[in-house]
Amino acid sequence: MANLGFDELWHHLNERDESVQIEAKAGEQIGASILETVSAFANEPGRGGGYLLLGVRLAPASLFPTYEVVGVPDADKVQSDLATQCRQMLNRPVRPAIAVENIDGKRVIVAFVAEAQEGEKPIFIESRGLPKGAYRRIGSTDQKCTDDDIALFYQARSHRTFDETVVDDADMSDLDPAAIQDYRRYRREANPSAPELAYSDEDLLYALAGITRSDGTARPTIAGLLLFGKQGSIRRFFPMTRVDYIRVPGREWVKSPDERFESIELLGPLIQIIPRAINAVLDDIPKAFRLPPNSNQRTDVPLIPRTAIREAIVNAVMHRSYRPRQPVQIIRYSNRLEIRNPGHSLVPDDRLGEPGSFTRNEKIAAVLHETRFAETKGSGIRAMRESLAQAGLSPPTFESDRERDSFVVTFLFHHFLNQDDITWLGHFADLQLSEDEARALVFAREVGAINNAAYRDLNRVDTLVASGHLRRLRDAGLLDQQGKSVGTYYVPTARLLSPGATPAASPASTLGVSPVGKPQPTGFRGNVQGLPTELSDAVRALGQRASPADVRAVIHRLCEWKTLSSEELSAILGRNQHHLITTHLRPMVRDGELVYQFPDQPAHPQQAYKAVVR
Repeated sequence: MANLGFDELWHHLNERDESVQIEAKAGEQIGASILETVSAFANEPGRGGGYLLLGVRLAPASLFPTYEVVGVPDADKVQSDLATQCRQMLNRPVRPAIAVENIDGKRVIVAFVAEAQEGEKPIFIESRGLPKGAYRRIGSTDQKCTDDDIALFYQARSHRTFDETVVDDADMSDLDPAAIQDYRRYRREANPSAPELAYSDEDLLYALAGITRSDGTARPTIAGLLLFGKQGSIRRFFPMTRVDYIRVPGREWVKSPDERFESIELLGPLIQIIPRAINAVLDDIPKAFRLPPNSNQRTDVPLIPRTAIREAIVNAVMHRSYRPRQPVQIIRYSNRLEIRNPGHSLVPDDRLGEPGSFTRNEKIAAVLHETRFAETKGSGIRAMRESLAQAGLSPPTFESDRERDSFVVTFLFHHFLNQDDITWLGHFADLQLSEDEARALVFAREVGAINNAAYRDLNRVDTLVASGHLRRLRDAGLLDQQGKSVGTYYVPTARLLSPGATPAASPASTLGVSPVGKPQPTGFRGNVQGLPTELSDAVRALGQRASPADVRAVIHRLCEWKTLSSEELSAILGRNQHHLITTHLRPMVRDGELVYQFPDQPAHPQQAYKAVVR
């Protein structure tokens, strides 16, 4: 997004809201929040930097993100202060590219902050020091760097990772020859001609950064002990690096001390623990009946595919933070499987599953890659999604919590949508739920909560669309909003959990899905009562999969006939109101096809649209 002018940035801002690369502020003066954003833009890996728009603010009383230009009263002073503070108040001088533009008689400042070089990070507010003064750009927010973030920046400078650290008081007797032999066996299966197979055990460990050598003495590293250590030695040095498999009765965590759960604690070298953890889960989770083609014998296969379980467990031990003294937890509820590890994702939520990865534990990851336990190309999450989709299961969800410093993967034992779901969702037929919204409600019912990240994972939509859909479900009385800002989440209401016994309409036709959960062609779901015949015919002809050009043509005809609000257009067309505004109505106003009824107040609560007749 480098070299964008105000018009392009304005378009991005009003169409998609603030983002990982755009921040809008009134900018009357340069305060701490602006320097925090500068730090975040400079630090965030792989984004290239970001833009500050000063003299722009969110319009008051706006139902949806709508911005207005207010201008900077003394633009010359503000741009001078910005340049000075970026040069003097950060640990390294940052020199943003600053331009002042005149927009409808008001002066606006556009400042581009480039991503810093790896050797310069972290960029932080010097008076606050580390880690308090350093920020990362997570979504549309500036968030304080954690210890792991700072370690990642310094790791990029020195190419020395945390897992290469020597373990005090450990020696070669703490390493297990059997675990080293397991590595050789796995490595030979992956690559029989690998040159390290010919090394002695000590030379092999040195090549893998499992030990260091100093003054002729070999000393194990954190990676060496975690991968190849004897069980007693791991218990002595890292007792909380175990993997706990916990089986909880019911759908909720056991809160009462009188209710017990079953637990298996796995402690030992990772090269041996990973297969044991995978097999423990596979042996325990529900099985599905399958009759292979041309076979008379049934096969019982795990309800959650082996690929998904393997990738999730390997990712948990490979990418976890080994600084906190906490175990990895695999929690098996009656309706789902959760895999929790300490350490938030170093990859932003919106880039999970993309090629490439940031690795906390480089040496551990390299060994797991060489033994084919794991990939190092960021493909693990993609593999989980694909395997569950092939099995017809609900998509996995991924929750990275920077405040709690944790990462959670959730798998539902659930085929979406089954007949019970469709019957249940039929109670809400009057709301004309989309399939995405239906999927979110099923997830919220099963898990007990849903947030923006989970909605995005379930439906593969962006942050803004997810927010709009969740607000709609909240306003419909099905979800109750909790928390605030980036910590916002939604829990089911009584109406959602106990909707009554009689469906309001035929659910299969309402949701556009068959009882086995496969998409069907959706028919018209809007309301054409009171429309002229030619307009009602045109609306019905659209269906739900019409091209944007066809939808806009019908919107134009409707607004020629009568000035209509977005709510009225949503009801007529049978489309989500927020989607209609962002995808069609705003672009049509921008392109001169429609005009606002209240042109000076885009966020007016009674705003409506009139067609421009050519």
